[in-house]
Amino acid sequence: MILRRWCGDERGSVAVELTLLTPVLILLLLFVVFCGRVAEARLRVDDAAHQAVRAATLARSNTQATAEARATMEVALGQAGVSCSNLSVDTQTGGLQPGSTVTTVIHCEIGLSDLSLLGVPGSITVEASAASVVDQWRGTVTAGGTGT
Repeated sequence: MILRRWCGDERGSVAVELTLLTPVLILLLLFVVFCGRVAEARLRVDDAAHQAVRAATLARSNTQATAEARATMEVALGQAGVSCSNLSVDTQTGGLQPGSTVTTVIHCEIGLSDLSLLGVPGSITVEASAASVVDQWRGTVTAGGTGT
């Protein structure tokens, strides 16, 4: 009778179940943090690409457009708190003629080592691109240095 009562007793089973499930729940929480970090990085890099291409469309020369795009991208990523271990930007200006399209592509390698509890190795590369049209009615600079 005592053996039967002891085998059918469920007292303490919640504590055992909680003890077994706690590591799984912690890993699940860390995975959600990891996914959130990757999504946020993608959004921040995408925003930086849009800001960079807009700055490039306002420039007056191809060299200035490329420089403005890079500088704007670095400021945008810095303000967003995104640190890239390997960063590249490619700006295609299309000659900056009114009505032409300027495109910017950013590649940003983001380290994942600070998520060490999850054991995620290395880094991921986030890519974002944006395009913007040069204003149709903007003035241009001619070879003689005068504007139209």
